[in-house]
Amino acid sequence: MKTVVTFGEIMLRLATPGFLRFGQSETLTATFGGGEANVAVSLANFGIPVDYVTRLPKNDLGLACMMELRKFGVGVSHIVYGGERIGIYFLETGAVSRGSKVIYDRAHSSVSEIQPGMVDWDKVLDGAGWFHWTGITPAISQSAADVCLEAIQTANRKGITVSCDLNFRKNLWKYGREASEVMPELVAGTDIVLGNEEDAAMVLDIHPEGVDVTSGHVEAAAYKSVSEQIMARFPRCKKVITTLRGSVNANHNSWSGVLWNGNTLLEAPTYQITHIVDRVGGGDSFMGGLIYGLMTWPDNDQKALDFAVAASCLKHTIYGDFNRVTVGEVEKLMGGDASGRVAR
Repeated sequence: MKTVVTFGEIMLRLATPGFLRFGQSETLTATFGGGEANVAVSLANFGIPVDYVTRLPKNDLGLACMMELRKFGVGVSHIVYGGERIGIYFLETGAVSRGSKVIYDRAHSSVSEIQPGMVDWDKVLDGAGWFHWTGITPAISQSAADVCLEAIQTANRKGITVSCDLNFRKNLWKYGREASEVMPELVAGTDIVLGNEEDAAMVLDIHPEGVDVTSGHVEAAAYKSVSEQIMARFPRCKKVITTLRGSVNANHNSWSGVLWNGNTLLEAPTYQITHIVDRVGGGDSFMGGLIYGLMTWPDNDQKALDFAVAASCLKHTIYGDFNRVTVGEVEKLMGGDASGRVAR
């Protein structure tokens, strides 16, 4: 199977233990995480060859981050080094009616100061079969957006499948340009698009059309309308996928997804996740599962979608950004075994 390449920022994650608030905790648990790195780890765990591209400072933290990725089998030979710091995010995990909180400290990080030409994309993508990016990367700086565009255009020239998670983060767009000004050029080179209605509205200025908000099936009609508009505006796009999260409270979510392939709106089973351990990285674990599914079953969109939803359902039971599950564990849940019984 051909290599998947992902590109973006990986950060140091500093989280309060358990459900403590920032003002309560005297310690913080340090791990690493970031959208595209999370996808890379999922794919490596599923046995897909994957390379992760980023820019890290040449210091002990950068080295520790690289070694953590290597531990999972993620290729790190195309990481470039330079700059002064790794980005940081602080996490306070919510409970019941109190939601989780994230504080970013990523200004002037090494990857935010990456410049066109620093990555040899012809070399990185030589022989690859898939390139993945997210809307977080072009949000952090104009130069990061430019490098992302370099990668997408190179992948297009080489006939490589390109996927993205629109991932609108309003608190990151601070360098003077709006997402709607930057993202369309990048999405134009993308084959597989993941995003919800808010992402489509804020990033692409696309809204559901002809949907009666008082009718009984608003959601399905809205997803189809948005997906059709994305495909009409961006002819390269072949599939549009939306994750469906229902929040009962911070510890109990319902979880599913839909996929529009231009002909049919497919929907996955809905899971009730009643005791969430960690929901950060849930969307990335979905994307990792989706890429695996579409590469493994290219003629079975339903199975690929079902695999993505089951994989990301399991991620909610695992602490940290990374989804540490196997194909066998995902397929067991897909088969209906959600008992959680001890395996011996």
